[in-house]
Amino acid sequence: MSVPYETAPYEPSESPESPEEHLARLLGRALNSFELPDETIRRLDSALAHDSSLHSAHHGAGLHRETYRHTWLLTDGSALTLWELVHNTAPDHGLQREVYVDEEELRVATARLPMPPDAPDFELPVLVELSPLPEPRHAYVPDDSADHARRLLRRAENPDRPGADTAALLTTAFAHQITQAFGRPCRAGRIGMGFSLYEHAFLLRDGQEVSLWEVEHTATPDGRHMCEVYPTEDAARDAMERRAAQVP
Repeated sequence: MSVPYETAPYEPSESPESPEEHLARLLGRALNSFELPDETIRRLDSALAHDSSLHSAHHGAGLHRETYRHTWLLTDGSALTLWELVHNTAPDHGLQREVYVDEEELRVATARLPMPPDAPDFELPVLVELSPLPEPRHAYVPDDSADHARRLLRRAENPDRPGADTAALLTTAFAHQITQAFGRPCRAGRIGMGFSLYEHAFLLRDGQEVSLWEVEHTATPDGRHMCEVYPTEDAARDAMERRAAQVP
């Protein structure tokens, strides 16, 4: 059974909203927005992107309530969620909206609503649970990340390095994190030959995460250091194996 959205319109905007516009609209319609902590509002000032989804709904005997999850991606790579409760359980059955910082507060507020415990067969309550918005995998540091991506690609010597499309995409990077990758060992080559693998993870302004995988090695005829860059970890590790096998 589908959720009867027409009984509790969500009022989506006609055009894509910025994170700031979406937050202003949410707070402007909530009866209790003044109760939100100042720190929460300050953190949301740095929002880069946002996502909203229906979390649950209950309809019965002419009454309804829905909860929505609003999540913003912040410049430090973390995510912040506000929970919106929409219902018509007031005496005049007018639509009311409330907003809460955490899910436990939402549960308490929802439990206070005078919803019927069960609806008749022709008005079965509907519960909808959606998967949570994944949080970023990395702890990003805002920096001159677009320039870092440009320099990384420029020093890569492998002919199959990421091309112009990737370079153009990374011009919107504003934060990044570099970590050394361990795991599957590379087959040994000559004595003294070394390999290192690094993940350069970039956070773009639209909230997208893009990683480049850098291989640093001395598997060259004269033993000099060489940098190669690949779009995936598997491609980078395969290249390490090939280089180790080619050098006596």
